[in-house]
Amino acid sequence: MRRPLALVATFGGIAAAGVTLATCLVIAVVGWFLTDAGAHGAPSAALRVGALGWLAGHGSGFAVQGVRITAVPLGLTLFCAWVIWRFGLRVGESVAEHGPDHHALGDGERDWTVPAALGLFTIGYVTAALVVSAVSGTAETAPSDSRVVLFSLLLCVLVGGSGIAAGSGRAAVWMALLPPIARSTFATVRMLLLIWLGLSLVVFAIAFLWDGDTALNVMSQLHLGAGPVVLYVALMLLVVPNATLFSSSYLLGPGFTVGAHTLVSPAAVTLGPVPMFPLLAALPDEGPTPFWSPYVLALAPIVAIVAVVLVQRRQPTLSWEHGAVRGLAAGVLAGIVVAILAGLAGGAVGPGRMADVGPLALDTLWHAITSFGVGGLLAGVAMTWWQRRHAAADQGSDSATQ
Repeated sequence: MRRPLALVATFGGIAAAGVTLATCLVIAVVGWFLTDAGAHGAPSAALRVGALGWLAGHGSGFAVQGVRITAVPLGLTLFCAWVIWRFGLRVGESVAEHGPDHHALGDGERDWTVPAALGLFTIGYVTAALVVSAVSGTAETAPSDSRVVLFSLLLCVLVGGSGIAAGSGRAAVWMALLPPIARSTFATVRMLLLIWLGLSLVVFAIAFLWDGDTALNVMSQLHLGAGPVVLYVALMLLVVPNATLFSSSYLLGPGFTVGAHTLVSPAAVTLGPVPMFPLLAALPDEGPTPFWSPYVLALAPIVAIVAVVLVQRRQPTLSWEHGAVRGLAAGVLAGIVVAILAGLAGGAVGPGRMADVGPLALDTLWHAITSFGVGGLLAGVAMTWWQRRHAAADQGSDSATQ
């Protein structure tokens, strides 16, 4: 028996929002008890903080004593995206029997199942987010409803829509209809992003561990008890994705700011006083950069080359045009995605000069497109030459055998 599409999709969106919200509320209450065993404040205040944290993961920002905080904890955003994906898959599986069957879909029959389910899923999620904002927000905290709606729409459409399409089986049908060059280009983009972001995370981790004593010293100066330390570490983990994107912009060349009139890049490091935040131990020392730092710019084209080689070995092509276009297009698309993520990683984190913290997103865009695009183009052409050469050699061997 088929379940009603409207009910399943709408409830899926509401449930996806509810699960992540409930998680944030529980963590907030636990943190309240860990901080001072509930001696100060009330559970309702802790619940409000949890709700505001959930909204911050959706880009809402908030104000603290008149100071606007706009930075997004991307770790929380990623958690929300994962939950949306899982619920999207379940909604897709539940509505898979709606609309045309598999053979009709393959024949190109018009199907509105996924768009309808996605629209209702999104309505449920956005409505839940607006209700949370209305209930938890105050004139003093002032979360931005417009940014909450925008982030919720993007998460639902990009992540939830992909989950619904995959769960319903439509994604496999649609992908089969795409030209092979498009499928291989998307596979290359995915590979390139995975390698690049993984490398950026590793570089950040090495820089942090290299000066780990500074991080421990900062923690000791905060004079936190065991409970607050656990909470503080958990909060730091939420911004590790942000730090990864800071590292990405550094490796690409433009770098990032840690306050107004500051710059951290391979060419120059200009810092003033920085907050007592342990993750900032990964920052390089102010002053002249090491002789080797400019060479990190070679990592981006190398990563593009590796990604193209790995994909083209599995999906070979003998067409010069396909090899070149696939490598170049994948590099450009990956560069655009990295720049967008870099733009989301920064924001205001405090008063005064701390209102300007984050990667230089526009410069990151040009550097990423150039580095990934050039590396992808060279690798695509080189791999095509290598595969054509081996194909010709194999053909010659077969002719000689006959």
